Amino acid sequence: MTRNEGTLDRILRVILGLALISIVFVGPQTPWGWIGLIPLLTGLVGICPLYSILGISTCPMKPGK
Repeated sequence: MTRNEGTLDRILRVILGLALISIVFVGPQTPWGWIGLIPLLTGLVGICPLYSILGISTCPMKPGK
């Protein structure tokens, strides 16, 4: 699979993921915070399966290069 997330997209996903996971430990301490694993992992890897399905790419590199 080729990367389909740009740098800004990846940074925002990691920040959002960490913020959501922090909800598990501080604040309302709800288990819904674990949903933050999804943006965190996709941000770290640089590949979003939903982007692939929809044909979206925020990565400035052309596929196959």
